[in-house]
Amino acid sequence: MWVVYALLAALFASLTTILAKVGLKGLDSNVAVAIRTGIVLVMAWIVVLVAGGTDKLRDLNRTHILFLTLSGIATGLSWLFYFKALQMGQVSRVAPLDKFSIVLTIIMGVVFLHEPLTAKIVIGGVLITAGTLVMVL
Repeated sequence: MWVVYALLAALFASLTTILAKVGLKGLDSNVAVAIRTGIVLVMAWIVVLVAGGTDKLRDLNRTHILFLTLSGIATGLSWLFYFKALQMGQVSRVAPLDKFSIVLTIIMGVVFLHEPLTAKIVIGGVLITAGTLVMVL
């Protein structure tokens, strides 16, 4: 089932990029991120409320709060830089470079989470890097 969710995430991420590029015309990229973030915030809480997830808020501990806060800061910075890049560059060049985060995430997963680095992952990472360079340069 995770594959279905991942494919849906990819579909909506691609829509996000196209819709954002159009929505950025004539608007400050930071304002656009603030509007987008507010909408995401409301949507996320609606899902929590509808799915009955408020009971699970009691499960939060300091570690959850710390790392989710840090993740939120990283997300905010990512979105600010991404929207600025979208405003200035072509979608066909900005999006692949942004998705290079896959390779960076693999490296960080190995270093910080001690995830295994298999030959398949290395080959995939090299291919993603090569594909990114071909599309961007």
